[in-house]
Amino acid sequence: MTQQQYEHWFQYFPKSFMWSQGFMSAIEMIPYGAAAMGEIDQVGQRLKGREGDNEAWCDEWSKMAQQMEERAQAALAANHPLTAGTYFLHAWTYYGYGERFLHLGEKKLAVYRKSLECFTTGIRYRYPNIERVEVPYEGKMLPAWFMKAPNTKGPAPTVVFFNGLDGTKEVGVLYGGVELAARGINLLAVDGPGQGEALRLGNIPSRYDYEVAGTAAYECVTARPDVDPKRVAIMGISMGGYYAPRVAAFEQRYAACVAWGGHFDYHASWIRRRKEIESGGTKVSAPYFHLMWVLGVADMDAAMTKLKQYTLAGVAEKITCPFLVTHGEHDTIVPAAYGQLLYDAVGSKNKSIKIFSADEGGSEHVQGDNRVLGSNYVADWLADNL
Repeated sequence: MTQQQYEHWFQYFPKSFMWSQGFMSAIEMIPYGAAAMGEIDQVGQRLKGREGDNEAWCDEWSKMAQQMEERAQAALAANHPLTAGTYFLHAWTYYGYGERFLHLGEKKLAVYRKSLECFTTGIRYRYPNIERVEVPYEGKMLPAWFMKAPNTKGPAPTVVFFNGLDGTKEVGVLYGGVELAARGINLLAVDGPGQGEALRLGNIPSRYDYEVAGTAAYECVTARPDVDPKRVAIMGISMGGYYAPRVAAFEQRYAACVAWGGHFDYHASWIRRRKEIESGGTKVSAPYFHLMWVLGVADMDAAMTKLKQYTLAGVAEKITCPFLVTHGEHDTIVPAAYGQLLYDAVGSKNKSIKIFSADEGGSEHVQGDNRVLGSNYVADWLADNL
């Protein structure tokens, strides 16, 4: 399959790459009981011909989420808590992806809070091994979810997981944690600076020196009696493919590192993306204002200036722990060459790179076309290296 054929295949909305990526993200939640293809397609059919209207995007996803909430409440009334949990998780997904493209404001935060509320209720019934954690951070708290591996006795290996530019701890604890838990490994999914709840409700922007957040997460999680402090790994996905290596380079108590989608120079990546935006191109997965919000700056020029510090040049060489970078051959957001640059620069003696092909699946950005394939691969690697 050629790059052109591959990109065409995944365009649910041929006129909107961003909306198509949003649909792929929602579909990724299906294996975890948090979405259904039929429900997603119903939303998509109502949005056909309305590409670019992000208010309509939010409204249609929210309508579906409300239907799921109503079904969840009916299931509770019938004393069917597992069914209720499923519907609450579906509502979480649809609210969560509904608010994704809105400007920060009352509506965005209201929809986000509904999403968080539904997730919190849904996991109570479907994933009772997930608990809320708050990571102390510079006088504030970074919200997190801890997924405990079942059937483990005593301190167990654990992974600290940071998501990407527009990811959240709720998404991460499922596709990052389920396969790890099945292998006896705990996971702490954190909304770090510039992410999820920390950004939306805590107003904590991103920072280039992510080891500050990484150290805070390490010290928090290793204070738990069910965590082996000598077997804690750091993992990041998408933009987290910059964050996690940065953490591993400077917080060397981490025993292993995974860059689930590699970044080497995030500033260089955005030079390319900005040209795409300003030339009228469509290959961006988030609105133009999202980066500025994440970084806590007023305009794109200020964002680009701040991003100059987001490079692993002179940093990756400091990584000494076992290291894995994965990438998709046809990644339409971050070219696979970025993953190779990172791999080449990492100083670890034990380092691996996996480029997923279109034939085997997982060729999209961070295996968005086959997330379970990616999560199994990184879980196996971590089980082998922790």
